[in-house]
Amino acid sequence: MTKVIVREVGLRDGLQLVKSFVPTETKIKWLKAVAAAGVPEVEVTNFVPAKVIPQFADAAEVAKASLDVPGPRMCALAPNRKGAENMLAAGIRKINFVLSVSEGHNLANVRKTPDQSFAEFESVVALRKEKPEYKEVVIQGCLATSFGCTIEGSVDPKRVVSFAERYLALGADEITLADTVGYAGPGAVKSLFDEVVKLAAGKPVYCHFHDTRGLGLANAYAALEAGVTGFDASTGGLGGCPFAPGASGNIVMEDLVFMLEKQGIRTGVDLELYREARRIAETALPDESFYGTIFRAGLPKGFNPPTRRMAAE
Repeated sequence: MTKVIVREVGLRDGLQLVKSFVPTETKIKWLKAVAAAGVPEVEVTNFVPAKVIPQFADAAEVAKASLDVPGPRMCALAPNRKGAENMLAAGIRKINFVLSVSEGHNLANVRKTPDQSFAEFESVVALRKEKPEYKEVVIQGCLATSFGCTIEGSVDPKRVVSFAERYLALGADEITLADTVGYAGPGAVKSLFDEVVKLAAGKPVYCHFHDTRGLGLANAYAALEAGVTGFDASTGGLGGCPFAPGASGNIVMEDLVFMLEKQGIRTGVDLELYREARRIAETALPDESFYGTIFRAGLPKGFNPPTRRMAAE
């Protein structure tokens, strides 16, 4: 493998628990810095009702602005058909639809059973046929709590595989398995992704890890070994799940990129340029915790990552 997709989720997952509203112009500035650093995909916002998460009251505005930012593929999250409709109306052409493998978590998160969410997903897939301009829309099916749940505890891997199979049968173009509350370990990650990558039969498979118990990067590496090609991460590890009290956020984008590039895998991300994205986020959110080691320790002397080598050729 010489190239993977790293997806910035700081503007969505990273902001969903932040109580202070980040100005729209700051979000767009952050997005532009992420794009300038070469991140190939960005989840720009969440199309949920503003009364549910006020932080995303400007979802349409941010989404429309993202279309003028060169470089990354822009996507957004939607938990239902209405959110997908609003997203498509704003111009986004990649939908990340999420439901939880844990029934308790899905009921708490979107007030639906998984079966009801799958019915919503089927309706979202039908949107593609409703207008000619939607024919190129990419629909990703995300399975939250794939490795455990703070409400129900352990999750049966067979249930995860069956849900992934159901997504694919209904028309998902891509699959994401998310360790929403940070319960995963490398062995379980490798085993489960081995099955899902085979099941996907060449369709992209993404992973979404939280670093709650310090295993985020180890889990990402295990997913890499299983053939995963898409990796979610956020600026400074910002983010978290509202149903995992005390949990830290996503894996740190800067550290993920360094790990992958150290293994000879091209991400397209220039870490020195990415510093600006982190500076903007930290300035905008002085009361939030940011994590990561690579910017604190610095890049190793003489480190010449594949992305830099490709740019020089």
